[in-house]
Amino acid sequence: MPEYLAPGVYVEETSFRAKSIEGVSTSTAAFVGLTARGPSSSGSAGVTPPLLTSIADFERIYGPANDLRLGSGSAPPSVTNYLANAVRAFFENGGGRLYVARVLPPGAAAATSGALSAGPAPAANEQVSLTARFAGGGLIAGSSDVNLRARLRQIELATTKRLAARQQPGTLVKFGTDHIVIGTMETTAANLDGWNGLADSAAVSIVTLSVSVEDPTGTTLDYDGLGFHPAHSRYAGHVLGATPPRAADALSNPIRLDIGSNADAFELRSALFHGDASERTVELKNGSDGTGAPGIDAYKSALDRVLALEDVSIVAAPGASGLGDANLAAAVNLALISHAETRRSYRIAVLDTPPQLEPQDVRTLKNAIDSTYAALYYPWVVVANPLAGVGAGQSSELALPPSGFVAGIYARTDIERGVWKAPANQTVAGAVRLQRDVRFGEQEVLNPLGINCLRALPNRGIRVWGARTASSDPEWKYVNVRRYFLYLEASIDRGTQWAVFEPNGERLWANIRNAVSDYLYSEWASGALLGETPKQAFFVRCDRSTMTQNDLDNGRLICLIGVAVLKPAEFVILRIGQKTADAQS
Repeated sequence: MPEYLAPGVYVEETSFRAKSIEGVSTSTAAFVGLTARGPSSSGSAGVTPPLLTSIADFERIYGPANDLRLGSGSAPPSVTNYLANAVRAFFENGGGRLYVARVLPPGAAAATSGALSAGPAPAANEQVSLTARFAGGGLIAGSSDVNLRARLRQIELATTKRLAARQQPGTLVKFGTDHIVIGTMETTAANLDGWNGLADSAAVSIVTLSVSVEDPTGTTLDYDGLGFHPAHSRYAGHVLGATPPRAADALSNPIRLDIGSNADAFELRSALFHGDASERTVELKNGSDGTGAPGIDAYKSALDRVLALEDVSIVAAPGASGLGDANLAAAVNLALISHAETRRSYRIAVLDTPPQLEPQDVRTLKNAIDSTYAALYYPWVVVANPLAGVGAGQSSELALPPSGFVAGIYARTDIERGVWKAPANQTVAGAVRLQRDVRFGEQEVLNPLGINCLRALPNRGIRVWGARTASSDPEWKYVNVRRYFLYLEASIDRGTQWAVFEPNGERLWANIRNAVSDYLYSEWASGALLGETPKQAFFVRCDRSTMTQNDLDNGRLICLIGVAVLKPAEFVILRIGQKTADAQS
């Protein structure tokens, strides 16, 4: 408490209200899987996935939805880029925030230019080369082996010696056929003598580097005003280096300029342009998407990266079930469940079935799954192929796993209604048809098992027609009940952290009761809880009845909370009978 040691008036701020608890977000999703390029979340050097808020964000970092080429040989087989299309489905169906953790297949390689120097290869510490920042085998349109193309230009701006000498240190200046770097001693005595012999009004040129990079999407990224010397504020070795000063460049710039430690400004310029050439085009080749499907360890590593993202509440692996490996598909589903069940992760896993399954096959698959933290969806969704007409042999339609659509519908329902509303009876945006039409009698078999079906309903479009978890526990039968409890738990957990290490007594207990009760009252008032009065909807107890002396001696505060949740009207029963005209009502 404050000290009062001298006479006077002391004005102090105090609070007369309970601590408030704010509801956490429930609509942020995370996908793991294969992409055309981008930072990998696999291995010890993996990076934390960046937040995406649009399909444009995804394409800028992870590349287009072009098919991947998984396999060895000169013409590896094409594999649908399921994750890129699932991201589009997520945003089209109402999703607004997404993380993507890239899984790197075995044998994935980054394209490279090889040494750029002319003549005999220089020593390793003097080599200059361009390398793709990320592994991937996407090809420039119209090319059979070029992954990236960099256009280098040497820009010369005419000026005078007096003005050139005032440029920032590290600026490369050309006079006649010679060059000098302003503010450094990195030049020959002969060149320096020639520079000193120039009149102040002599015409010279400031030389900078311009780089334009074309990627397989046709997008061109431009980097202008680059310097050739490390003292320059926009030194090419920094701006295009392994760790550029702008985090956005580290994610979206597709190339990396590698400069040997002993290569000076003049050697760098010579390697890039082979003399006084003003322009050069460099092709980067031999990039690879991988020699086959990734293993389960790669998926687990990516999921570990996602675990650190506290705002994620929905996880999925779109496309893992479509790689033709049934064992991998089953292992990924189990890894997603294990991830969602991790203590204090507060998220649910959206699981896919493999493509082209019949209902009896889905029943067999479901027998190996039992979790209150997961929901299984069937069948796959057919959409218009965004690549149709772009490349030879592209079909007009494309079958996609349902998890991307469903995750977006989760987010849409949360935003429009609330997390307590079952994410079902919602239209699937972008769906042309379903890969397999599920009949009513078939759903009567699948629904009780916890298999959520997507149905094409007459005059109502294609809708999600199920809201059950993959659990055999009747208490956690419904997706919205599980997700609402995750929402409550996360909100109360994060909203009561202030209580840790406070004196464990009556005042603290009362503050906890008030904070939680006020929060649950607002939930009841918004229609999230069942009951005509708050007393019917919830209770909060935190006193001597919930804690023993042993709990107090061991520093434990125990608060007992009960809520009456709303369950969906899954079966709407209308009983109709006959009556006579004169019968009593």
